[in-house]
Amino acid sequence: MERFAENPLIIPDDVSPTRDDFEVIGTFNPGAFVADGRIGLLVRVAERPIAEDEAVVRVPVAAAGEGERRIELLTFERSDPSWDFSDARAIVPREGGPGACRYLTSLSHLRLAWSDDGRRFQWADTAVRPTGELERFGIEDARVTQIDGQYRITYSAISDWGICVGLISTVDFLRFARHGCILPHENKDVCLFPERVGGDYVALHRPSSDFCRPGMWIARSPDLNHWGGHRFLAAPRPGEWDSERIGAGPAPIRTPDGWLAVYHGAGDDGYGLGLMLLDGDDPSTVLARSDRPIMTPEADYERSGFFENVVFSNGWVARPDGELWLYYGGADRCTAGCRCSVDELLDELG
Repeated sequence: MERFAENPLIIPDDVSPTRDDFEVIGTFNPGAFVADGRIGLLVRVAERPIAEDEAVVRVPVAAAGEGERRIELLTFERSDPSWDFSDARAIVPREGGPGACRYLTSLSHLRLAWSDDGRRFQWADTAVRPTGELERFGIEDARVTQIDGQYRITYSAISDWGICVGLISTVDFLRFARHGCILPHENKDVCLFPERVGGDYVALHRPSSDFCRPGMWIARSPDLNHWGGHRFLAAPRPGEWDSERIGAGPAPIRTPDGWLAVYHGAGDDGYGLGLMLLDGDDPSTVLARSDRPIMTPEADYERSGFFENVVFSNGWVARPDGELWLYYGGADRCTAGCRCSVDELLDELG
């Protein structure tokens, strides 16, 4: 994977917060697509209240009413022994504490950026913000797939009820139709295949379990809203770079050898990216899987940020010359890009 010389492409300072008393702390994990000859990124923008008192943590929560854009601020005293403040990303109730759920210290929404060259991006006015009770803690990590003449956007919806998967569709990125929750909690990392397989829509997803480390599953649907035929696909590998958890990346690409898929994996050295090759007629069959990661955190913007040692991708675009441009989040803070080719990735799979 050859990193773009211009990296990082988008940093928090490039975008204004939605409120004067907020600060943007992350612009990362974008969904990527091509429309009208331009490359678009649907970027996760994470923001939080500016700290005014180090003894207090203010937590932003979206109003629960459908269509509302109001943000509530909850206040927590760091001296309160009922809560664990050791992770900057979340406030976690201690055993026997007053809360039934954890709270995120930031609130994420999706914002659109366009580029003519794939390196320099300009923000559009378009933003998709959390709404409704299933998105009270934000919406995250969009994946964009063009199917049947529409762009379908899957994303993680976070609330005190857990993490579920939402679906949005658009034809122009000006007007969006929301289709609600398509997979209930605990589930995330959903990418849609760009065409039907055997007459069905197909998706990769990652449920969570108390019995095993999170792995990847595959499902089918007649209409993109009702999903069934769930089958286990792949698991973390003990002792390997992806030993803790794995999850789907961008929409798989059809090749003569089968469906080429990028996935993220986490282990002792942080988050890296790996490859799978799925059968073209039956993508629930894994034909090959990379023994080593194709990308690990190496650059400073990948190793240092809001969450260290992370490369995480939800989006890539195919270029006319056969190259693939992959866009990814670095250290849960910035957006970066790199190039490769389908042939290079297939060679890596042997």
